[in-house]
This record gives sequence, C-alpha cells and structure tokens, in this order.
Amino acid sequence: MNEITINGRRIGPGQPAYVIAEVSANHNGKLDRALSIVRAAKLAGADAVKLQTYTADTITLKSDSPLFRHGGGGLWAHRDLYSLYQEAYTPWEWHPQLKALADELQLTLFSTPFDPTAVDFLENLGVPAYKIASFELVDLPLIQKVARTGKPLILSTGMGTLEEIAEAVAAFHGAGGKEIALLKCTSAYPSPPEAMNLRVLRDLHTRFNVPAGLSDHSMGHTVAVAAVALGACVIEKHFTLDRGDPGLDSAFSMEPAEFKAMIAAIRMTEAALGQTSYEATAAEAESRRFRRSLFVTRDIKAGEVFTPDNLRSVRPAAGLPPKHQPEILGKTATRDIPAGTPLEWGMVGG
Repeated sequence: MNEITINGRRIGPGQPAYVIAEVSANHNGKLDRALSIVRAAKLAGADAVKLQTYTADTITLKSDSPLFRHGGGGLWAHRDLYSLYQEAYTPWEWHPQLKALADELQLTLFSTPFDPTAVDFLENLGVPAYKIASFELVDLPLIQKVARTGKPLILSTGMGTLEEIAEAVAAFHGAGGKEIALLKCTSAYPSPPEAMNLRVLRDLHTRFNVPAGLSDHSMGHTVAVAAVALGACVIEKHFTLDRGDPGLDSAFSMEPAEFKAMIAAIRMTEAALGQTSYEATAAEAESRRFRRSLFVTRDIKAGEVFTPDNLRSVRPAAGLPPKHQPEILGKTATRDIPAGTPLEWGMVGG
C-alpha cells in the first residue's frame, strides 16, 4: 500500500514526486484555451493534467435559497452555486479531445468526477485514475463507485476529520479498491501558509500506510517544496496560462513559468534529501585534503622539544590529526625538521 501506479508511473516514498496540473475552470469556457493549457502543462514538466467532470445540474440545484449561495468574502462572494458551476464546468464533449491531445503528448490525463454519471463517462473515456475532491470526501457511495472501477484513487482530505478520512479509506477498500493516495489539503482559496499544517502529511502516510501528498492552493511554490521535503509523493497545483486573465480560479493558479520553476525546485529538493549516511560524498573528497593537521612552524633541531611555538594545527591535512597535539607537546624531535613540514610519528621521540 506504500505505492500506487498510474500509467506505469510508480508513486510513493522513494519515487520522484508526482506533479499534477489542475485545469479546473481556467479554460474560461474556451476549448482552444483548454487545449493550450494541456500543451503548456506538458512543456512545464507536469506528470499529469487533471480535469473536473460535472455539470451544474450534477453538482448542485438551481435554487434561490440562501443555502445555495456563497457568503461574503473570498473569490466567489455572493455567487449562487448553480451559476458559478455553470460558468466553471468543463463541457463533457471537450473531454475526448483533451484526452487525445494528452495521449499524443505522452501526458497522463484523468479527472475528478462529482457524481456517478461522471464516473461512467470517464470509464468510457478510458482514464487511468481518479481524483476525489475534498468536498466529496464524505460522499462514500461516490468513492465506492470509483473503487469498483479498479483504478487508483487520489483522495483530497480538506476539511475532513480523522474519522471522516478513515471512513472514506475504509469505504474505498470495502468496495474492492486497492490503490489509494491521500492528499493534505486546506480548502481555502488561496490558502495562507500558516493554515497548511504540513506535518499532517507524515501522519497520513504512517496512519493509513498509503502515499501522502499535497493539494496546494497557496501562492508560489514554497509550500509545495516544503511538502516534498516532508515526504509528499504527490503535488497538485491549479494551472493557468496567465493569472491576469479573468477566471474563477486564476487568482490562485500557477502560470507555466512558475510551474516549471516549482518542478525544478522539487527535483533539486529530492536530490538534496539523499539518504541517511555519514560517509564522505564524492563532492567532499577533494575538500578532505584541506582539513587541519599538525605542521612544524619553525626549524627544529634534533632533540629539541615540541612546543606550541613550533608545532601548530593548520590546513591542509598532510600531517598527523590535531587530536594528537597534546600528547606530542613536550616530546623531542628525532631529527632536524624544517619549518613547513607535516609532522609524522617517526619525527617524535619517545
């Protein structure tokens, strides 16, 4: 359970972090823009691009009730859910074209279904995996339907209590699901860094024995890189062509150059993490020559006593280690020793 595999790519501890570019509503209702986002994600180095599969009618109800309206504040203040999702959704007839382009680019494409009909649609499309959003963490029948496809599931846990997360994982396994990864998520848009609680990553991994990752709505890539340093196996970020363009999600999305820089920082972080070892690295081999050692600093005659004035610890490391200086001081030289000579045991009497 420590690994999942999507399109032949192993995801888990010890593997490079799997980086997902989330399209969400950043297509702004234009197929050409959605196709351009897929191309840009490939060029930026994403491992996968992800869609969201719903319609306004499959995700909410058309209602004037205050229950179906966002409150004040935030990106979507006072918007009613139906019109918001009507504007944001990715038309289902686009999915085959986007999938074909991703396949051509050798870029994995999968999606987040929001109801059972979306799962059926995506199964016919042949996606290799599924993502369940944080808001659907409590929709156990939907999670069970995904489990019955036999495909890997990436499950976001934003807003979820430990009990709710455990119920979702149990529902997935109980319905026959095998491969699951859990993403730490803070469901705020954008998310302030102080609300991220990245230490949860390690607990998700150890508690559920599955790969853990981060669905990141914070600005920039600092939080994502920190998550990788803490063991995140998956990083998901919203992706847009230009954050200055109008769009429901663009304000907290990454542009292509930023996304590419994030991946470079992630790969550098992974390389720097290395392994637990106290052996000198190849890069340190030359540096070892310039450690300190004991050198004669004045001409010494045979029989002369070694003192702090004529024997010092200096660089490079050609003489005896400095730890031997206390036992050598007070002893006599066995021969004449010119200044600048690295000390050897044969030069020390007694």
